[in-house]
Amino acid sequence: MKAKLFQTFHEWNVKRRLRETPAWLLSTVIHLVLLLVLALITTSSGEIGRLMLTISQGRDEFTTQLVEFSIEPVILDDLLETDFLESRVEIDPIAMNTPIDVTSGVSALPLVELAGDIPMTKLPSSPASMFGGRRGALKQKLLKASGGTETTENAVSLGLRWLNRQQLRDGSWSLRGPYTDGARGENQVSATAMAMLAFMGAGNTHREGEYRKEVLRAVRWLVKQQDRQGFFAVNSAPHEKMYAQAQAMIALCELYAMTGDSWLRPYAQASCNFAVRAQSPQGGWRYQPKMDSDTSVTGWFVMGLKSGEAAGLEVDRYIWPKIQRYFDSVSTDGGEDYYGVGYSYMIGDVATPSMTAEGLLCRQYMGADRNLLGMSRSLASLASNHPIDLQDPDVYYWYYATQSLHHFGGPLWTKWNDQLKVQLPASQVNRGREKGSWSPQNDAWGRHAGRLYTTCFSIFCLEVYYRHMPLYEVPQEKNGIALN
Repeated sequence: MKAKLFQTFHEWNVKRRLRETPAWLLSTVIHLVLLLVLALITTSSGEIGRLMLTISQGRDEFTTQLVEFSIEPVILDDLLETDFLESRVEIDPIAMNTPIDVTSGVSALPLVELAGDIPMTKLPSSPASMFGGRRGALKQKLLKASGGTETTENAVSLGLRWLNRQQLRDGSWSLRGPYTDGARGENQVSATAMAMLAFMGAGNTHREGEYRKEVLRAVRWLVKQQDRQGFFAVNSAPHEKMYAQAQAMIALCELYAMTGDSWLRPYAQASCNFAVRAQSPQGGWRYQPKMDSDTSVTGWFVMGLKSGEAAGLEVDRYIWPKIQRYFDSVSTDGGEDYYGVGYSYMIGDVATPSMTAEGLLCRQYMGADRNLLGMSRSLASLASNHPIDLQDPDVYYWYYATQSLHHFGGPLWTKWNDQLKVQLPASQVNRGREKGSWSPQNDAWGRHAGRLYTTCFSIFCLEVYYRHMPLYEVPQEKNGIALN
């Protein structure tokens, strides 16, 4: 009897205390229990991580309403394997005081300051302003307006099919094979970046396009080559490391700009950071970080950093005046061949057509005004004195001359393109195992760099109509006289 009375008294006492308990305390206890249950359910490892609760007395009436939420993982693609998105580590600052492998053997010469400032044109920085013409109706409009034809597009398609057949099982490409007439040395980073750029130039990304799967496999391979410093080309030959690095930077920056996929950003940003830190005191880049400069390597880095800017990545603005001073130091005033400004490979060298075309393209992307007298005269000299010649092929020169003339537009571009759109498709292999490629046999650098090199650069030239948006508004002209 006493036990029963005690139990009744205990139950009455518990109910009394519950009634007297503040509503805010009951609410806190209930929500705490629910949060612990949710943590147990959503923690994949079965262990609860660190929880931080802030408890305070509420002013609102007690409510039992709960809001459900979940964080879903980002799935890149059905083809994306689980080992791809590896844990990212924070990128350490680059220790540039350690050379990569070799020294250039060239003494650093003082910079040559040219008199007068170069008139500059304000260029927009956005993916649409640089890569927006690669797909859809705008692509067709640009193709027609710039003089592209069904023949040039067929050549691009045939070339991409050849590249597709050469992709290795791991997603990369090789400069040596499996095709004939491969390069003397190997550089898979460079080969893969060049192939990616050819596919992307025609509008393919890892998200869309006929070669979506190929680009996905390629970028998966490429990002795995990047080390903590943002460097890709550890296994490349000493004199090719920085070429490969710049080409990989362009490929990643373009792909990020075209898709906006957030997982690409850290890799692309790291490559831009490396480029900024690797700039030499002369203002450009060469075979080793912070050592010396040449126009050839510098041109690739300029295009990579401009691609990064267009993609919205962070690029130190103080690098550009240094690059301008470098190009001042390798510019020459004409001579018999150049009626405007020529550019040399290094300080003190003579100007050459390929370096002049590359230097002019860099000046254009850094904002040089189209009406700059030296630009029109230099491009006129290239178009007249160094036209496309299948008897003396040089796809490296054609690549830069085609771009700089295309941006300049007008009669000079028309004159150049009249040869480009006919002769380049005509020189493409159209039968046999290497159908769709371009032979490297007689090319200025193709005998060293191989068939994939000459094929990619030829495709770049034939994609020029839409690969990059025009930099200038070309005035209408009649009998060589500008109407506006």
